[in-house]
Amino acid sequence: MKPAERRRARQFAVQAVYQWQITGATFGQIIDQFTVDQDLSKTDVPYFKELLSGVINHIETLDEKLSPYLSRKINDVDMVDIAILRLAMFELSFRTDVPHKVVLNEAIELAKDFATDESYKFVNGVLDKALRSLKLRDA
Repeated sequence: MKPAERRRARQFAVQAVYQWQITGATFGQIIDQFTVDQDLSKTDVPYFKELLSGVINHIETLDEKLSPYLSRKINDVDMVDIAILRLAMFELSFRTDVPHKVVLNEAIELAKDFATDESYKFVNGVLDKALRSLKLRDA
């Protein structure tokens, strides 16, 4: 799979997770809508679907893993930022084939693409702390 196709999968996944957070729509409804409204060519569609379903199905675990590294309650975090963080935490936790550095870099790029000007610093800080903790536990 080409890195650009994975990047597009992550970009669509952030948008889909955000939509899920806002609307509470089902996985199927969101996938149907994206299939109609978005050009998914040049996208790793299976990975996009895996990321969305992974965040939805593991939301409690992901939030539990993120909470210690947040300076405020999860519900007080910007909706785009938390979508990016949940996506990254899913990859860090469940996709061990994806290098941590790639997950971190992609999350920062997603924050630059979709969130406020300062969001990438927040996302980087949270994930950096989480990664240091994860690496300590893995050792």
